[in-house]
Amino acid sequence: MTTGSTAALSPWFVRPPSTGHAARLFCFPFSGSGASAFSAWPAALEDIEVCPVQFPGRENRLGHPHYGTYENLAADLAEALAPLLDRPFAFFAHCAGALPAYETVLRLAEAGLPTPDRLFVSGQPAPHDASRDRMLTMTESQLRDEVEAFVRGRGIEPRPDMLDLGLMVLLRDHAAAKKYRRESPVAVDCPVVVLHWQDDEDVTPADLQGWRRYADSVEFRVLGGGHYDFMNAPDGLTKLLTRWL
Repeated sequence: MTTGSTAALSPWFVRPPSTGHAARLFCFPFSGSGASAFSAWPAALEDIEVCPVQFPGRENRLGHPHYGTYENLAADLAEALAPLLDRPFAFFAHCAGALPAYETVLRLAEAGLPTPDRLFVSGQPAPHDASRDRMLTMTESQLRDEVEAFVRGRGIEPRPDMLDLGLMVLLRDHAAAKKYRRESPVAVDCPVVVLHWQDDEDVTPADLQGWRRYADSVEFRVLGGGHYDFMNAPDGLTKLLTRWL
């Protein structure tokens, strides 16, 4: 593995760039989470360079100022991505991470930079429907319960300080989500693949139909599992992601 100086110094990526892969997959985490959501992916996708994106204000970037808005996040990330767009690549984004991923595709196009071969969006309604997210109406106490349930669901006994930190990150991310408004669709210049998890209790196939207006080619797929099962890199998902190579 070799490292390019510009990309290696970038705080946006937790893994140094590799010259040994023909394609890259940039992975966008959901609200309240970070690049560690994709820790199981590199071993499951050996033929693709998995590049988890680390948003500021969490995990190893906890001391960095929060991005504030998805538009700010997309603009800054597009600049950071530029040195890594020298080979075929795709975006995978789960839940609210699909919104800055979509905005980043637009920023890349506006800057005349390469855009993804595919935009995979998982368990997230289209940008103009984003305000329907039930979690955006939750109280702080309810969100803390969500954080605790998520941690326990990963087989971890949560400590109070862990919950405090997770809630802080989630509240800041939700503040950005509440500010986001895209009243009408703007199409991207790449195919979009929309993923629904059949055991997802919060997002239905009908909730995802708005993505049809965001590209000339929009494909819908149903995968087995629940809302957070993508983190385990299940076989159905990894096979789908490798087909674009």
